[in-house]
Amino acid sequence: MSRNGYFFEETGYLKCDTDDGCENKEEVGGEELFDTVNSSIVSGDSIRFFVNVNLEVQQNVTVESESAGCVLLHTSRKYLKLKNFEEEVRAHRDLDGFLARAIIILDETATSLDDVLREMLKHFAEDSDNTEPSCNFDKIMSTLFTDSGAPREGNVHLLSDTIQGVTATVTGVQYQQSWLCIICTIKSLQRRHVCISRLERPQNWGENSCEVRFVILVLAPPKMKSTKTATEVGRTFATMFSDITFRQKLLETKTEEEFKEALVHQRHLLTVVNQRPSAVNEGHKTQSHKPLKLHEFFNVGKGIFDDIARRFPVYALDFTDGIIGNNKAIGKYITTMIFLYFACLLPSIAFGSLNDENTGGVIDVQKTIVGQCIGGLLYALFSGQPLVVLLTTAPLALYINVIRGICDDYSLDFSAFYAWIGLWNSFFLVLYSLFNFSLVMKLFKRSTEEIIALFISITFVLDALKGIIKVFKKYYYHEHQGDSYLENTRADVIPSLNTTFLMNSSVSRSIALENQTGMNDVHYGRETAVLSLMLMLGTLWLGHTLYQFKKSPYLHARVREILSDCALPISVLTFSIVGSYFFKEIEMSKFNYNPSESLFVLAPIRSLSIGSVMSAMGLGFLLSMLFFIEQNIVASLTNAPENRLVKGTAYHWDLLLVALINTGLSVFGLPWIHAAFPHSPMHVRALAYVEERVENGHIYETIVSVKETRLTTLVANFLVGLSLLLLPFPLQWIPKPVLYGLFLYIALTSIDGNQLFERVALLLKEQTAYPPTHYIRRVPQRKIHYFTGLQVLQLLILCGFGMSPLPYMKMIFPLIMIGMIPIRYNLLPRIIEAKYLDAMDAEH
Repeated sequence: MSRNGYFFEETGYLKCDTDDGCENKEEVGGEELFDTVNSSIVSGDSIRFFVNVNLEVQQNVTVESESAGCVLLHTSRKYLKLKNFEEEVRAHRDLDGFLARAIIILDETATSLDDVLREMLKHFAEDSDNTEPSCNFDKIMSTLFTDSGAPREGNVHLLSDTIQGVTATVTGVQYQQSWLCIICTIKSLQRRHVCISRLERPQNWGENSCEVRFVILVLAPPKMKSTKTATEVGRTFATMFSDITFRQKLLETKTEEEFKEALVHQRHLLTVVNQRPSAVNEGHKTQSHKPLKLHEFFNVGKGIFDDIARRFPVYALDFTDGIIGNNKAIGKYITTMIFLYFACLLPSIAFGSLNDENTGGVIDVQKTIVGQCIGGLLYALFSGQPLVVLLTTAPLALYINVIRGICDDYSLDFSAFYAWIGLWNSFFLVLYSLFNFSLVMKLFKRSTEEIIALFISITFVLDALKGIIKVFKKYYYHEHQGDSYLENTRADVIPSLNTTFLMNSSVSRSIALENQTGMNDVHYGRETAVLSLMLMLGTLWLGHTLYQFKKSPYLHARVREILSDCALPISVLTFSIVGSYFFKEIEMSKFNYNPSESLFVLAPIRSLSIGSVMSAMGLGFLLSMLFFIEQNIVASLTNAPENRLVKGTAYHWDLLLVALINTGLSVFGLPWIHAAFPHSPMHVRALAYVEERVENGHIYETIVSVKETRLTTLVANFLVGLSLLLLPFPLQWIPKPVLYGLFLYIALTSIDGNQLFERVALLLKEQTAYPPTHYIRRVPQRKIHYFTGLQVLQLLILCGFGMSPLPYMKMIFPLIMIGMIPIRYNLLPRIIEAKYLDAMDAEH
C-alpha cells in the first residue's frame, strides 16, 4: 500500500478508511468523482500543503512478524504556503524551465506507483536533453522510498518526501486525492528535473491517495540556491495543481502542446489572482504611504498634538513595565543600564577631549559629561520615544571646530557665536516640529536609511583606524625624535568629521607627561604602538565574542544573555586594566583633562553685532538640517517594524524637545546632543527578547518583544552625571586605544540586520548559501546586485562629502542625504522596475 499523507507500500493495497470507501471509480464525463477525503488532523479554512518526510505508518502485523524485527520511522509534517506567482519570480522561472525541457506523459497505463515512477525515470534516461551522464536511475528509484539503505528487517516501502494539498475545515482536513507531488534530492544530479504523468485511469494508492490521476516528480541536486531546491520547485507545481478546475482542464487535453498551454494559462490566472490585496504574502509588507499633501504642513502643531495624545496614555507604563506585575525584567534592566552607562560615558569622554583641544578648553570633558547628563535626563523623562539615546557626535565636534576657526579668523567671541548658532538651530527645529516637517521621513525608504546607517558605521571604523595610525606615526616611526616633532605634529593635525578623541590628545598627552613628571622609567616607543594595537583589537575581540556568546552552547542560557548584554563594559574594563596596570611601565595615550573653573556660565550673546548674529543664522540652518535628519533617521531605525515596538512614535514632539534641550545647552556653552546611531538601535536590542529561528537551513534571529521603559536611560544618564566624581582618576586610566576598540565594536555590532551589508555579502557567497529572505524570493538575482551597486555608489558619494578633508565640504553633507530622496523616487525606477525596488525596500 502507498499513501500520500501517509504513504505505505505492502503486498496489497489497503482500502481507505472513509465512509465512501475506496473502490476504484470509473471516470464519468471526465470529472474527478473523488477528489477529497476527510481526516481529523488540523482545522482551518484555507488550502495548505504538507511536506511529509519519512511518514509514520501503523502496521497491522502479527505476533510472528513482530518477532521478526521492528523498525522506527520518523514522521514530520511541514506547512508550506501557496506560491505567490505575482511576487515570487522563481514561480515563473520554474515553469519556464519545465516548458523548455518538458517531460509530459499522457495516459500512462501503469497501475502501481512503482511502475509509474519507473516509466517517468525511463523518460528521463531516454531524453537526450535531460541525460545525466553519472546518474543511476535504479538508485534514484530506490532513493524515492524509505527502505533505501534500511536493514533487511526494516523493508517498509514508503515514499520519503511528498507535497499534497489539503483544505482545513471545522471537522478536520480534506486531502486532495487526485494528484501527488513527489520530491527528491539526488547528489549525482547536475540540474533540476521535473516530470508530470497523467494516468489513464484513477489509481487507488492508499489512504488520502484513492483517486490519483496526476503524478509530479521533482528531482534536484542538493547544493542549490534556497529558492531553487526540490521543495521550492515542487511548491510551484503543487500550487498550480491545487486548483480543481485546472486539473479538470488538464484531463481534457489531448496533446502535450495543449497540456503546456493549460499550464501557461493557469500561471496567468494565478498571477492575476495574486494581485489582489487579500493575497499578499503574509511574510512581509511594504512601506506604502499616502502621498504627502501641502496642507498637511500647515496644520500647525497637529503632529505634536497627535504624538502627545498617542504617548501620554502609556506614560505611566514606561516606569512600571517590567517592574510591577507579570513578566518582570529587572535583570535585563540592570544589564542594559550598565551597557548604556558605558555607551554614553565613553563617547562623552572621547568627544569632550576632542572639543577641549579644538576650543582651547572652552568646551571640555567636564562640560560634555554635564551636558550629556542634563540632556539625557530631560529626554528620558519627557520624550515620546525614550529608547532613543541622545549623544554628542563626531559631526557636532566638526561643527564646533569650524565655529572655532571662524571665530579666530574674524576675532569673534567663541562662546557668544556658539550660543547664537545653537539658538538659531533650535529656532529652525521648532519650526520643523510645528509645521510637521517630520512627515518628510515617509519619503525615506528603508534602503536610504540603511545607506546613512552604514555611512555612520564606516565613520566609526575610520575614526579608530586614523587614531591607531597616528599612534604608530608618533611612537613606532618617530620615537627617536624630540619635542619639536611632537609640537609640529600637534600643529598640523586638522580635525575632521571622522576625527575622534584620539587625534591630537596622544601628542599633547606625551608632552604633558614629559613636562609634568620627567620620569625616566616610563617607556615609550615601538612598544607603545604595539601595545596600543593589541588593546584596540583585544577590546574588539572580547566585546564581539561576548556579544555573540548567547549563541554558544556554554553555560546557562541566562548567564549567556547577561554576558552578551554586558559585552561592552566587560571588554572596556578588562583591557583598561591590562593597559594601565599590567603594562603600567609603558606610556599609553590618555584623554586630556583640564578642570573647568565654572560649569554654568551664560554666554555673552549681546556682545555680537547684528551682522555676526545673521551670519550665525546660516550656520544654524545647516546645523538644523543635520539635527533634523539624524534625529528622525535614528528614531525611524529605532521604531523599525522588526523591533516590534507597540507604544507608538513621537517624531514631532521629540524634535521639539531636542530643540528645547539644545537651547539650554547653547546658552551655557555645553556641547549639543541629538539622537545617536547605533546606540539607539543597540539600546532596543539590549531590552529585546530574541528568538532564533530556522528557515531552509538558515538560522536567523527575530525580536519577539521589547521592554519599552524610561528607567534604563534615566539611570544611565544619572550615573554619567555621577562620573564627574571619577575625574581625573580612575576614568583617565582608560587608554585611548581601548576607546578605539570600542568604536570598532560599535561599528561591527551596528551592521547586524543591515540589509545593504547583507546584500553586499551576497556578492562573495555561492548561491547555495543565499538566505531565503523576502527579496531573494521576489527579485531576480541580477536586479538585486544592480540595486546593491547603486546603493554602494550613493554610499561612496556620501562618504566623499562627509569624509572630505575640507571642513566646509562636510558641513553640507546633510543636504546630500536629503538629495537621496529624488534619487530613490526618480532615478532608480528608470534603472530597476518599481515593483522590485519596493520589494527590496519591504520589511520582512
